[in-house]
Amino acid sequence: MNRPQGAYEAPVAERALDATLAVPGSKSLTNRELVLAAIADGPSTLHRPLHSDDSRRMIEALTQLGVGIEEVEGDSPFGPDLHVTPAAPLRGGGTVDSGQAGTVMRFVAPLAGLADGDVLVTAHESALHRPMGEMIKALRDLGVDIDDEGRWSLPFRVHGHGHLRGGEIDIDASASSQFVSGLLLAAPRFDVGLRLRHVGARLPSVPHIDMTIESLARRGVLVERSGHGEWIVPAGPVRAKDIAIEPDLSNAAPFLAAAMIAGGHVTVTGWPVHSTQPGAHLTEILAHMGARVTRRSGALTVSAGKGLHGVDLDLSAVSELTPTLVGLAAYADGPSTFRGIAHIRGHETDRLAALAQNLRAVGGEAEELPDGIRVFPRPLRAGTWRAFHDHRIATTGALIGLRTPGVVVDDIGTTAKTLPEFAQLWEGLVGTRSRSTSA
Repeated sequence: MNRPQGAYEAPVAERALDATLAVPGSKSLTNRELVLAAIADGPSTLHRPLHSDDSRRMIEALTQLGVGIEEVEGDSPFGPDLHVTPAAPLRGGGTVDSGQAGTVMRFVAPLAGLADGDVLVTAHESALHRPMGEMIKALRDLGVDIDDEGRWSLPFRVHGHGHLRGGEIDIDASASSQFVSGLLLAAPRFDVGLRLRHVGARLPSVPHIDMTIESLARRGVLVERSGHGEWIVPAGPVRAKDIAIEPDLSNAAPFLAAAMIAGGHVTVTGWPVHSTQPGAHLTEILAHMGARVTRRSGALTVSAGKGLHGVDLDLSAVSELTPTLVGLAAYADGPSTFRGIAHIRGHETDRLAALAQNLRAVGGEAEELPDGIRVFPRPLRAGTWRAFHDHRIATTGALIGLRTPGVVVDDIGTTAKTLPEFAQLWEGLVGTRSRSTSA
């Protein structure tokens, strides 16, 4: 059988799982803290950050803007700490290549408006479709000079003048909460701060906005919420601060879900007591689907329960968990419906279409809905699971393959976007009995 380069035959769990593992730092927190450190009033150090394609793109982008970022020794098994020296003013004259990272294109675009000179913002060809029109409109409303040649999308050139007045603007963030987060992160550096109103019918991934607000608060910037979908950020300094990055709880999702498919139990260490990450909701979601979930001494353990149940869930606040939950639903005892996630059609790929297509390719059944997906459990068979340049679609293929022999993920390398160690951790998980795994 001829397989494409990067193809990965998902290992089958031959026995119930019994594993403990650590996962690297949160992508969402790493990239937020990199941005805030870049505009802070002094140097900061990020402890246990994520080292992945997305974080590398953010580091390269900020370096293009004149920020100093140095790797220093830390205590994480996944890579060094990062020492960040801000630039004032941010430097123009370069190109920001976002790759496939939504956080880079949407967080760095407002910073480009603060740069002294032109900044070209672009992305990998597979990500040029990702929604950016609302960010372009918002920045123009704030006085930023942007040349997008009428596309309302990437690539575009920002003509920075070293400062940005700020003020009051409206935005429709229905397509991505990252529009809100990107503007809030840069707002303390605007001349008069920012009053931002969301005017769309829906606001997805609210926990990510909460994460942004909490990250700002840790650095002395208090965001006022004057109503639903309205935020006020005062102009002022962003405090330099050393920050420890939490493990990425959404990247932990397929590992925890594995116990529900293969049996046994999986423990993830370093689970925070409180977190704004969407992955923090896994505790109640997996329990609702039939798992036994326990927390002890800073670790979260998921054990297989008496069955894997079909569910009807609104995932609008935690949409990045959708691929893992769809993988679980394929083995449930009845149909599952996941709603409130129309916006994930605009992620790295159209995730709803990709999940439905892949399930059908291995004998499953799924129906796309206007704002979600319905999964009907069916006996599954060997087949190719296409990653579609999407790290979370790829990990779901590995999850499906735990119980169904012969599932081949066509490009497991796409997991490097947020978890370069995925394949190594996954093989350790499946092949381990009473042994801890780590990259």
